[in-house]
Amino acid sequence: MAVSDAQLANAIRALSMDAVEAANSGHPGMPMGMADVATVLFTRYLKYDPADPRWPDRDRFVLSAGHGSMLIYSLLHLTGYARPTIDDIRNFRQLGSPCAGHPENFELPGVECTTGPLGQGLAMAVGMAIAERHLNAEFGDGLVDHRTWVIAGDGCLMEGVNHEAIGLAGHLKLGRLIVLWDDNAITIDGTTDLSTSEDIPARYAATGWHVVECDGHDTASIAAAFDAAIAEEGRPTLVRCRTIIGKGAPNKQGSHKVHGSPLGKDEVAATRVALGWDWPAFEVPADVRDAWLEAGHAAAEPHAGWNERLASDGKGSEFLTRIAGDYSAAELLAAALSHIGENKSVATRKSSELALEGLTADYPALVGGSADLTPSNNTQTKATGAAMTPGDFAGRYIHYGIREFGMAAAMNGMALHGGIVPYGGTFLIFSDYARAAIRLAALQQTRSIFVMTHDSIGLGEDGPTHQPVEQVMSLRLVPNLEVWRPCDTVETAEAWACSVARKDGPSLLALTRQNLLQVRQPGGENLSAKGGYRLRDATAPRRVVLIATGSEVEIAIAVADTLEAAGIGADVVSMPCWSRFDAQPAAYRDDVLPPLPPEQLLRVSIEAGVTIGWERYTMVQGLRFGIDRFGASAPAEKLYDHFGLTAAKIAPRVTAKLEEMKA
Repeated sequence: MAVSDAQLANAIRALSMDAVEAANSGHPGMPMGMADVATVLFTRYLKYDPADPRWPDRDRFVLSAGHGSMLIYSLLHLTGYARPTIDDIRNFRQLGSPCAGHPENFELPGVECTTGPLGQGLAMAVGMAIAERHLNAEFGDGLVDHRTWVIAGDGCLMEGVNHEAIGLAGHLKLGRLIVLWDDNAITIDGTTDLSTSEDIPARYAATGWHVVECDGHDTASIAAAFDAAIAEEGRPTLVRCRTIIGKGAPNKQGSHKVHGSPLGKDEVAATRVALGWDWPAFEVPADVRDAWLEAGHAAAEPHAGWNERLASDGKGSEFLTRIAGDYSAAELLAAALSHIGENKSVATRKSSELALEGLTADYPALVGGSADLTPSNNTQTKATGAAMTPGDFAGRYIHYGIREFGMAAAMNGMALHGGIVPYGGTFLIFSDYARAAIRLAALQQTRSIFVMTHDSIGLGEDGPTHQPVEQVMSLRLVPNLEVWRPCDTVETAEAWACSVARKDGPSLLALTRQNLLQVRQPGGENLSAKGGYRLRDATAPRRVVLIATGSEVEIAIAVADTLEAAGIGADVVSMPCWSRFDAQPAAYRDDVLPPLPPEQLLRVSIEAGVTIGWERYTMVQGLRFGIDRFGASAPAEKLYDHFGLTAAKIAPRVTAKLEEMKA
């Protein structure tokens, strides 16, 4: 007897409730409620290969409602992926298991992105859909022709980033993007009418989406909705799947009690009876298991034809190189420096543009954009060409509109898709809007490059609402995020080369509005790659090390000149990237910052931002010059004087500290 769709779906329900029960933690309701929809998707529509999870032309499946992680873990296991094994699922949410509480892309092949922070999965899927259309425009249907499918819950659709993401997707008419809304009318607090009364299908339709609906427990209805979504090539589609959360649990289904808690021993037993599931925990009968494995094999059938097209396509080798994304750091630096001459005294946002002119000309994988600040961020180059528009995705630039969070999340999706190295710009102060996506980029190890200009009080008259003070330091706290604050054209080019070469995490460039002196000349070693280096040696006997970043490096040089004139030797250390410096061998760090007591060597930091954190380099007894309050509205030079960030005001305080330590 053939295995029914209901039996296939019940395997998902059983594994999900068993795993959550064993962990005494998790969310059984969503996997049980969406089991029928997921079964139809994975057995009839989705293109994937369990034997080669990274096949470039697979469909992308994003579980935006990441709290229901047992849905994807069950599907990967049942369809024949190497992992998770049944033991992995038994150890759901336990230390060492790849079946984490929320899906993590670095733990399991088949998990396209890390989700859990609601709304971001859908927003990343928009980036994946953009990447697919862009690469299709370049390499054609033979190599790039797939869809992006998303399962999203009510929470995903409520989050603010959802509004940004669907507005961009609707504007670009991303017809290969299909979102399956788990419309179960339940959140943690209770029914959704406690907090919302909006017409979600109307909202999606208003942003240019195609909207259909189905009974999420009727396979024929589900399939008809999927067919309608696929037929609509000119618009992204929202499929409203009316479901019952915790479907199958006779006493708890349809209520918030099944959302984020185990069913309990008695309800698990009752569910087995209600489903007719007579097998012990974590056991799937052979006929059901075989049917799922057969579905996995069938989903992979298009892979063989793709391999044949790849072998015969004149761009096949180039496509694989693009997907691999391996770049020589030395060649990147040469490209980044190719438009930079000697003595270019410009803002580092302009230095970034000069570096990008060379990089985008040589590396077609670079796709840029800005959150409606292109003339200020200087992110569009001659090589990126015209921006992407609906129906024409060949351009290498995206006008994201005033959608910082949506932009950052879409960039992560593009990076995760592969074949694209995305960069996007806004003002550094608005990194707070994008912060959740920046953090998720670091967690997922995505090569997203965030270009943040107007990085300090140096932006001047726009005042404290726009002047970053705490942002750079707070961003340095994010693990695996490389935060760069270069001091001139050369350091900016070096930062760009390091950022594009890096495959295991994101980078953020904090760039100035105001012009800066060029303190180094092009050529030689990439000194910035070590995060910090001695820019200038003391000439008089060394008593001071001045450590600075970005626009304050030239101030440190001026302070050193003043001290040297008084017979006080002062090194100048530029530290464009703290995390890179901290990763250097101890011998190198001790050479740059000799571990001597302050009475022998005074360490001084200079940075136009909060000073907290600089103690790790200056030591407690050192001096820290910065801004531990909000800025003010005035021309930049007056602000620097007002906040004491000039050589004329810093040098006397350094001298006084040296005298104090003598006493």
